[in-house]
Amino acid sequence: MVFEKIQREDYEQIVYCNDSHTGLKAIISMHSTVLGPATGGCRMWAYKDESEALTDVLRLSKGMTYKNSISGLNWGGGKAVIIGDARKDIKSQKTPELLARFGEYVNRLGGNYITAKDVGIGSDDLRIVKSKTKHVLGIDGEPGSSGDPSPATAWGVYHGMKAAVKFAHGANSMNGMKIALQGLGSVSFALLEHLVADGAKIIGCDVDQAAIDRSTKKYGIEIVSPEKIYDVQCDIFSPSALGASINSKTLPRIHAAGAKIIAGAANNQLETSDDGHAVHKLGMIYCPDYAINAGGVINIYYEGGAAGAGGYSKTKAFEHVTGIQKTIAEILGRSHIEKTPTHVVADRMAEERVAKARQAHK
Repeated sequence: MVFEKIQREDYEQIVYCNDSHTGLKAIISMHSTVLGPATGGCRMWAYKDESEALTDVLRLSKGMTYKNSISGLNWGGGKAVIIGDARKDIKSQKTPELLARFGEYVNRLGGNYITAKDVGIGSDDLRIVKSKTKHVLGIDGEPGSSGDPSPATAWGVYHGMKAAVKFAHGANSMNGMKIALQGLGSVSFALLEHLVADGAKIIGCDVDQAAIDRSTKKYGIEIVSPEKIYDVQCDIFSPSALGASINSKTLPRIHAAGAKIIAGAANNQLETSDDGHAVHKLGMIYCPDYAINAGGVINIYYEGGAAGAGGYSKTKAFEHVTGIQKTIAEILGRSHIEKTPTHVVADRMAEERVAKARQAHK
């Protein structure tokens, strides 16, 4: 069953990591190393069973192949998941010993997999992992670190939105655009600075009152309940919280509220591929999530030696992130010419680069 799935979607290697002494149960998925080392963060989550963990790590690692490819990075796609509760106060869960053991498993792969942060794993955790392997990136506060990825992700989303507004309205700025911002976390808070400065009007929501207070205090944005965000009259609906927010139930509401563009920072915004086709049929513009929200991984890429011997360069990293505007413009242009949904076009563009590299290696 597992081989059938990984062969069908061309996964290269799946590694199961088990250590009874520390309680480590982890899966590392390397979807592709054609463009370079399989790179992607490590997530720790209380999965209900091993099957759910495997499904998640396979989906996430394949997504990293596409994100890294379409962003022009010489990295393949990888991901790791650790099965367990990420809270350190839970006995025999996220312990230093468990994290160190995970680092040993990463090290055994000899650089074919490079790990970083994800849900449940922070910089302090990665420092423990790094004590056992050098194949770790994105540790805040470390010499040469790229730091918090949120500002870079927000910079990319902002430029992706600009490409969509240019395509849909012929406008060179966000001035006068009304944006329904679903989620006011760290990326959205950084994004607000650019949107407000460019003249956009923001209506936001969040389940965290602290996030709401921070955003309203600094930017004075309007707030609605999370359930009502789908009905806000707007030009742009921006999914920037949980995944699967674009689905058969929410899309009709978003469309009825007048949104022409869907562009945000969340991962896996479409619940299914069918929802991407539905967006296209409605004449709306969808900016594929892994293309528009790639600023964070691009930023980390410049920590990993892409900036040259001098180490991380914020200037070079953010110049690359700015290029997301060009990438989204190309996706939208091809979608229009080929009369094909944007998520399908983005997949083709990512696959084309991988196929070209694979052919060159022969």
